[in-house]
Amino acid sequence: MEHRKHVGRNAGALKYDVLTALTVRGLHGTPTEQTSLMRLCSAITARYNWRIEELSIGHTELAQLWAVNPRTVKREMRRLQDMGILVCIRAGVRGRVGAYRLNHARIAEFTRPCWQAIGADFEDRMSSLAGERTVVRVDFSPAPDPKPMDPGGTWGAVRRRLQAEHGGIFDSWFAKLVQDPLQGDTLVLRAPNSFVCRYIETHFSALLSAAVTAEMPTADGRARPIKLVC
Repeated sequence: MEHRKHVGRNAGALKYDVLTALTVRGLHGTPTEQTSLMRLCSAITARYNWRIEELSIGHTELAQLWAVNPRTVKREMRRLQDMGILVCIRAGVRGRVGAYRLNHARIAEFTRPCWQAIGADFEDRMSSLAGERTVVRVDFSPAPDPKPMDPGGTWGAVRRRLQAEHGGIFDSWFAKLVQDPLQGDTLVLRAPNSFVCRYIETHFSALLSAAVTAEMPTADGRARPIKLVC
């Protein structure tokens, strides 16, 4: 993959968008992710050279910046590299300071679930930063036979309602859910990971509950309980 330097007319805004994406992703993540991304953002703000796309800083300096010991710095830098967010481009050996580069493609992938929480305009800018092309492809092949509609009283009907009423949220969040077998009257929905599960519970449980109540009421007409698992 070609490495792109972020310079030019809109470079300043894009740099802030990278920091915003990392910060918000940290706020929506686990306590460990929150700490790691907060430390990374401080290092970027203090020492990242955007012109040459390089973070060149020693562990001693990072320890002072983060108010931790060098052992914690070493562990944290390894974690950020394992996450794919930082790439080591020059190892720090024999007194030489190590150098690192942000992996913008991985940052886009890692923070994408949070873009919508910031706004639609932010999604557009981050898609551009990720190098995604907005090419319209025209398919002249015959249209396939339409699929039969999911009958009422099913998870498929709930999905259809959510997509119609909340298209953007559906694509980013609800589309990831898969129905597990019912537990009595309880609708069990499986999320791909704990982050998606927690985010939906925190931000979109009311929308999900309303759609389920409309499309999948219980036999006696009560609202159906919902259980999110991962």
